[in-house]
Amino acid sequence: MRLDGVLFFPVTPFDPDGALAEPTLARHVSQGVAAGPGAVFAACGTGEFNALDLEEYTRVVSTAVTATAGRVPVFAGTGGPLPTARTLARAAAAEGADGLLVMPPYLVNGPISGLVRYVREVAAAGELPTVVYQRGTARFTPEAVATLAAEVPNIVGFKDGLGDFDLLQRIILTVRRTTTKPFTFFNGLPTAELTMPAYRGIGVNLYSSAVFAFAPEISLAFHKAVTGGDEGMVRRLLTGFYLPLVELRDLVPGYAVSLVKAGVRLRGLDVGGVRAPLVDPIEEHVRVLEGLIEVGLEIANT
Repeated sequence: MRLDGVLFFPVTPFDPDGALAEPTLARHVSQGVAAGPGAVFAACGTGEFNALDLEEYTRVVSTAVTATAGRVPVFAGTGGPLPTARTLARAAAAEGADGLLVMPPYLVNGPISGLVRYVREVAAAGELPTVVYQRGTARFTPEAVATLAAEVPNIVGFKDGLGDFDLLQRIILTVRRTTTKPFTFFNGLPTAELTMPAYRGIGVNLYSSAVFAFAPEISLAFHKAVTGGDEGMVRRLLTGFYLPLVELRDLVPGYAVSLVKAGVRLRGLDVGGVRAPLVDPIEEHVRVLEGLIEVGLEIANT
């Protein structure tokens, strides 16, 4: 399965009582797909995967698949304890997802052989095209990724959330040397646009875009500029929008998710707040975000 374009990571809406708001999710996904992403990644980091129980997760994936209506692929996040990850992978397949994103097994530090076994077992449970996410405790060696790519037919991609370019380049070269099957690498750092010029320097052109969830106009303008070689527009968007957004994001742990939700609310769709341990941004920061969106839209429309 070939991924291309901007990858859309929708938020998971909650109602005022904190329950999953499926109609709002359907609207959020439908509006996002209409804007033209390359794929939808539901119930992943931006979608508060960590905060959903099995029944909620199943409903999120089902709603995303229905709202997308086959227009682009839908990938679902899976991870956590191995039995849970396998259960979620099977649930995603049953609900019609097109692929899986294997999230890191946070706070568990095992040897690389154990991490490889974990990914193998999750991929086998879902029997779907699977992307491996390198982030946190999930740090892979070049040989480990090459082994997974060569020996597990449905492992089709690698999402990098570390930003270690030396390691990533060695992973890419080792995988390309080991197997000729199609295998996709993409930038999965928070606010990935900020680092895309560097990733493109080592041949990684695909990236996830949290900004697409609340300002697809800005996200698509950046994608057009960075893929079309419009360095002036890339610089204006990075300087005027993405850099101050990252500076705002870094003020509070978890803002990489809660600011996205706040952005969706600012654009007119009430998706509720985040679940603990995340916190919603304070009013002062919401006002800053609102101003940044205005600036970003102005730049995107020039």
